[in-house]
Amino acid sequence: MHRLFLICFISSLHAADWPQFRGPTGDGVTTETNLPLNWSEKENLVWRTELPGPGSSSPIVSGDRVFLTSYSGYGLDIKAPGDMTQLTRHALCLDKRSGKILWDYPVKTDLPETVYTGSYITMHGYASSSAVTDGKGVFFFMANAGVFAFTMDGKKVWDVSVGEKPHPWGVGTSPILYGDLLIVNAALESNQLLALDRKTGTTVWSAKGFPASWNTPTIVKVGDHDELVVNSSGKLRAFDPKDGKELWSCDSIKAAELCPSVVAHDGVVFVLGGGGKALAVRAGGQGDVTATHIVWQVQKGSNVGSPVYHEGHLYFVNDTRGTATCLDAKTGAVVYEQPMLKEKRDRWYATPLLSGGRLYYTSRQSGSVVLAAKPQLEVLATNVIADDTSVTNASLAVSDGRIFLRSDKFAYCFGVKQ
Repeated sequence: MHRLFLICFISSLHAADWPQFRGPTGDGVTTETNLPLNWSEKENLVWRTELPGPGSSSPIVSGDRVFLTSYSGYGLDIKAPGDMTQLTRHALCLDKRSGKILWDYPVKTDLPETVYTGSYITMHGYASSSAVTDGKGVFFFMANAGVFAFTMDGKKVWDVSVGEKPHPWGVGTSPILYGDLLIVNAALESNQLLALDRKTGTTVWSAKGFPASWNTPTIVKVGDHDELVVNSSGKLRAFDPKDGKELWSCDSIKAAELCPSVVAHDGVVFVLGGGGKALAVRAGGQGDVTATHIVWQVQKGSNVGSPVYHEGHLYFVNDTRGTATCLDAKTGAVVYEQPMLKEKRDRWYATPLLSGGRLYYTSRQSGSVVLAAKPQLEVLATNVIADDTSVTNASLAVSDGRIFLRSDKFAYCFGVKQ
């Protein structure tokens, strides 16, 4: 039955769609190879649209539409954050060709949020979850304000609460679709992983026990079945995505936050986590597989950005040190580890994008760096938008040879002009 679900999901999408966080395969990889290498506020700019407020959610693309989120009304200035009751989250739809905002649905809640002061949530704000679409509807996770389903034209179909708790660091996980199920990691709001009926929002199944879990769930194909894998502090867990039955678990990285989503290749799951650690685990087990399925563990990793797998190597950037890292995927051995930017140090929260022989990395305030996707560090380009000094936390999206990027102030589309 789940194969039928997947076929229905794929058939409703366009070939060039980027329907969820990290793209159609959920691992930051695109088959498109005609993306621009260079861009700026002038070079290869197709359009730029000012947004109603900041946000860290990554763009997604379906057909001729781009979806993302922002927030306004509160938390725009740390010195004068304003009145929390005025906090408004925005579900946004932009025209893919022109960047025009087609619809903007405001979301408010009476529930208290984390106060905008000090560090923590001030690093990324109140709109961090990326939307997901199956080409027929689009779904937004708005933290303790709930989950919202819309038609592609912006008509609200349903909304449900998945928990009321706020967290000092805010939300980081994004929903995914599995056939007729919308899967939401509401670890911070209610300590739950939930599967909702995409048509009604009704809970189909739920599981508890996800401390410090900010990562987006990942579907891993193992033989003739699929596994839903989520990382949490001290434990990596796999479930049957159809009914929520736990299949296996494994001792994992213990940390105050686990943001990177896992990636998988040939049945091996690669995990990054807090304190700069990484491990590889064979999927497909039963029960506690700690003693039998851990392939390797190393003291290299990232607290925020997810990795990319390519031709036997694992690529990522350490979020605080700014070091581009390449590991041997079979052994965990370090192939290279070098600073991404030699002139200055920045934080890197976005996940990398792999396109053909290129790896695209985006920093918070120092632009994007393009590296050769090979086990030797080679910088191909450094791209800075000089007149936009706002923060960029979001990962890149790709569609029809164009790159979609968002900062706290603008949404962008870049493409090679013919």
